[in-house]
Amino acid sequence: ELSVALYRHLLGLQQSTDSLAQPAAGKDLHLLCCDIDPELIERAQQCSPFPTSMSFAKLDIMDRGARERLLGSYLARFGRSSFDIVFCMSVTMWIHLNHGDRGLLEFLSLLASLCRYLLIEPQPWKCYRAAARRLRRLGRNDFDHFRSLEINGDMAERITQILSRDCAMELVCCFGSTSWDRSLLLFK
Repeated sequence: ELSVALYRHLLGLQQSTDSLAQPAAGKDLHLLCCDIDPELIERAQQCSPFPTSMSFAKLDIMDRGARERLLGSYLARFGRSSFDIVFCMSVTMWIHLNHGDRGLLEFLSLLASLCRYLLIEPQPWKCYRAAARRLRRLGRNDFDHFRSLEINGDMAERITQILSRDCAMELVCCFGSTSWDRSLLLFK
């Protein structure tokens, strides 16, 4: 739903229609939408009102082979080596919890190398604590890396520092916070 709403917004399409016979219909816009959850991807593929312009694919972005195959073949279809923009919504915490500080750094470096612009929505540290608490309440062990994370605290600020310092990206705009208290940060 977020990807379809984003597509409509970028083309200036009205929410009530799935038709491309509107003012911005001549623009060439293609979205590749990835998620690790195959059920979400299947549902998105079945419900997409723009199947020729929006591709949905299951991808564990931290699986180097899978990501190189998928992203490489997708970009090659358009004669491109990178994306104009990447949207990373509510993903950083899960990468960080499951792959540690090293995984987060690798992920942010990868994103920076894949695009000209990056819009990222980092989850605040309180979300990390809440996720760990939910896991413990279910009687399961903590995330493997939770207690050893040295990158912590103000995650929007930490991610901004990493992208600026280590990935040579520039913060263009902070669009404020979502209703879930998550910053929306645009980098170039």
